[in-house]
Amino acid sequence: MTVSALTPGGFEVSDEGVLVRGSSTSVLILSVDGQYVWSLTPSRDGHRVDGGVLVPWPNVLTRFLDGSATVTIADYDGEVLFEEKISLGTGEGAISIVDGSGNPLSVDKVGHLTRSFEATDEGIRAEILDGTQRVLADLRDVIGVEAYLNYGALLGAIREGRMLGHDSDTDVCYLSKHTLPADIITESYAIERTMRERGWSVLRMSGGDIKVLHQVSDGRKVHIDIFVAFYVPDKDGEPVFYQLGNRSGRLRREAIVPVSTINLHGYDFPAPAEPEEMLAFIYGPKWRTPDPSFKYADPPAGVRRLDGWLRGFRTDMGFWTEFHNTHGSELETKQSYFATWVIKQLPEDAKVVDIGSGSVGRDGRFFARKGHQVRSVDFSRAAVAAVRRRAERHKLPLISDQLILGELRSTLTLGARLARDPHHLYARDLIGCLDKAARHQLWILSKMALRPGGGKLFLEFAATGENLPDPKPEGLVRRVDPALVQAEIEAAGGVVEHLEIVDGRDMLDDPLPRVARLRASWPSLKSAEGN
Repeated sequence: MTVSALTPGGFEVSDEGVLVRGSSTSVLILSVDGQYVWSLTPSRDGHRVDGGVLVPWPNVLTRFLDGSATVTIADYDGEVLFEEKISLGTGEGAISIVDGSGNPLSVDKVGHLTRSFEATDEGIRAEILDGTQRVLADLRDVIGVEAYLNYGALLGAIREGRMLGHDSDTDVCYLSKHTLPADIITESYAIERTMRERGWSVLRMSGGDIKVLHQVSDGRKVHIDIFVAFYVPDKDGEPVFYQLGNRSGRLRREAIVPVSTINLHGYDFPAPAEPEEMLAFIYGPKWRTPDPSFKYADPPAGVRRLDGWLRGFRTDMGFWTEFHNTHGSELETKQSYFATWVIKQLPEDAKVVDIGSGSVGRDGRFFARKGHQVRSVDFSRAAVAAVRRRAERHKLPLISDQLILGELRSTLTLGARLARDPHHLYARDLIGCLDKAARHQLWILSKMALRPGGGKLFLEFAATGENLPDPKPEGLVRRVDPALVQAEIEAAGGVVEHLEIVDGRDMLDDPLPRVARLRASWPSLKSAEGN
């Protein structure tokens, strides 16, 4: 059921999103029953429809939008432009956008659902700031790098003297003395080791970005990002500044070091030498104007370089983590039809790698229950942890690890292990999640893992065709041409032994017409030469 309300001011709220009629303020603040939930800029976030601009609900919110609540839309100065009780979905019960402990959630600037500082009490905020201060002290005094507070925390300190209410974490950066990516990565790994020795819980995000997971007393782990910054000369020898978080361009070294000091909620922090110059570099010339819906517009060439130098390609990682955290309970736990098709082709003592296992690991657990040794790998850390917990609970012979096919180092590490311990490779609903570069890494992994032991690669994926529905989750999985997959496998030295098109099911177990099933192998070099 879709029940909407339209005010003379020109807003309509429905299951589809927020329809803005006519002209509107550039930034809108949307609250539900008085709780801040989402900031939007219609001209940027919406699309033209009959009657105005429709801004769709963020995907991370849709599971909450079933029931009734008072929706308020205001401008940044707090002037209420729209306020009505709205019924969405079935209209039954109350809409409540909270986590499992009842804490209010909102959409942050990168589209994730999180607890903002506005919804954090003063005691917890003090713990976050104290942790950030100690992280910076370790970076500067123990490790010896030029570290400084940056991004939202720096913006809040300079513009308002406090944390931004709509922010959700703190970010620090350090200026590396190195200009070669290999040296920058080596330095970052050394920093990670020292931070672990100092007792911090650390999560590596890329070759130049780690997260400190700071436990606070309300039970959550707050992220303190540690980003590398560095200069690399351009073709004319002029220094170009790069800072993870995808920033790149011209910024004077004197704007960063020697660091200055700023005060935030009574805590002193090291800051760039010229904070205003850094903020203009990050947020543009209008950085002093509040905009909680702000989105970065990074130079594509700089993003490509940072991806290639330090990061591999992790564009969808946060969205997959969000999907598994919010929809994991909706996924089918019984093995797929594809798994029952594959197991008939496996030797009794076969070892299997379930690639892209998801948060349920349904097929990997099925193989394990049938007596196979299984290694389950996935892009999402949330999925890896969920599968590991399930395997431990059911005492299954299953190992769960992270694999990032967009990163060569991650692919080669697993490939080297499998070259010494041959496994068959199994991947359902994976191909449609990968871009060309990540598929290329999958073929590298297959060659390394399968050639020594004569194993097989089993794939199932949504195939292209006319007038076909998209597989779910929409935006994260797409259809792929089976002929393209076969050509790429053969170009990588593989042999497609079997390919068929059947009707199947998508990741959410909904019927899905036209699904490709494929079995491939990588003959040994001697066999290939003999043929």
